[in-house]
Amino acid sequence: MPGPVDISIIIPAYNEANRLPGTLNTIRDYLDKQAWTAEVIVVNDGSSDQTVSVVENLLSRWSILRLVNNRGNYGKGYSVRHGALQAAGKIILFSDADLSAPVTEIPKLIGPILNNDCDIAFGSRGIDRSLIGVHQSQWREVSGMVFNLLVRLTIGLPFKDTQCGFKAFRREAALPIFQRQTIIGFGFDPEVLYIGRKQGFRMEEIPVRWNHVDGTTVRFLKDSLKMFLDLLLIRWNDLRGKYN
Repeated sequence: MPGPVDISIIIPAYNEANRLPGTLNTIRDYLDKQAWTAEVIVVNDGSSDQTVSVVENLLSRWSILRLVNNRGNYGKGYSVRHGALQAAGKIILFSDADLSAPVTEIPKLIGPILNNDCDIAFGSRGIDRSLIGVHQSQWREVSGMVFNLLVRLTIGLPFKDTQCGFKAFRREAALPIFQRQTIIGFGFDPEVLYIGRKQGFRMEEIPVRWNHVDGTTVRFLKDSLKMFLDLLLIRWNDLRGKYN
């Protein structure tokens, strides 16, 4: 593991060869203008395209870029956890490879942590929907609202949006949370927030700019059902003391 840096940015990637060059160049241009030190960790989740080659071609030209490979295709939650436990940053942030939440929104998350206002800051599309530039289909948006209601009813999280793929953690919060994380698919977001709340970490939900980008790997019906079952698993894990 490299020496400590101010922020680790984790990008989970499954078959993202087409998107990654633009994404990584955007992140690089942004970080070059910042005063804080950083590392960027791409976690390859068993991609079958040229994802690995794309990242490897950039490694020698960008010293803060790292590639972490999963042993197979395990899921977004597994990739984020793998990257977080490999990270050296004082703040550990993960973002989707499509940058649906623009990289310029990073200060909104890390600022409250640096100011010691919270330990976990996470982006939200539900607080101020006027910040959404490109919307998902109406069906997906309604389904997201229904899932959020289920999150509230099933595991008691009071937030408006747990699923935005843009979250930052103080290192001291990230490690005990991700070490306890059990869900490796798309349902991992409410689990890490649930663990954080259970562990007593201070959390802040922050409205961010967001744009839907085509090309998601979410299989709508199958993954929606799995995410609901994951909520029940969170309750079961808690009853068994897995988050203590």
